[in-house]
Amino acid sequence: QVQLVESGGGLVQAGGSLRLSCAASGIILSMNAIGWFRQAPGKEREFVAAIRRTGGSPNYADSVKGRFTISRDNAKNTVYLQMNSLKTEDTAVYYCATGQRVMFGRGDYWGQGTQVTVSS
Repeated sequence: QVQLVESGGGLVQAGGSLRLSCAASGIILSMNAIGWFRQAPGKEREFVAAIRRTGGSPNYADSVKGRFTISRDNAKNTVYLQMNSLKTEDTAVYYCATGQRVMFGRGDYWGQGTQVTVSS
C-alpha cells in the first residue's frame, strides 16, 4: 500500500522558517516524483512544488519560488520542503502527493496533511 506521511508543521511568525517532511512507504521513492500541495480554509488545494525522481529541475509555484526549496533523500524514502521567509498567506494544510502527473500539479496518492500557521 502506498503511504505518504507529512510532518513538521507548526506555528511560526512571518519571516520565519519551517521544514516539512514527507515519509513514503509502499513505493520506491527513487522511481517516483513527489509534489507538495497546500489547502487554505475555504479554498481549493493548490500546487506548491514538485521534485523529479532524479532530484533535478524541480518545479515551484510562482508564489513560493525563491522562498521554498524541495529536496529528496531517496535512501531515507523522504522528501522535504524547506520553507523560508514565510508569509501569512502561506498558512494552510500542506500535503505531499505522488502520481504520474505530479510534476504537472496533479496527485493521485496523498498524505494526511500537516498544518502550517504563519502569524503576523
